[in-house]
Amino acid sequence: MPIIAIAIAALAILFEQLIQWKYGPLGIIAFVILTIGLKAKNTWFSSIGAVLIVALLAQSG
Repeated sequence: MPIIAIAIAALAILFEQLIQWKYGPLGIIAFVILTIGLKAKNTWFSSIGAVLIVALLAQSG
């Protein structure tokens, strides 16, 4: 079980680094806001995070 937790944590760190590399600090902020909103079950926070991520994806594509 601890190996699974370590693997999940490593994947999360890798994902955050990938977002920061591709979308910069605003990508990390959007990802953190989305994560906080989902964990707290706060639709306002998760919606703002999702909109920021979509805006970043639309801008880069």
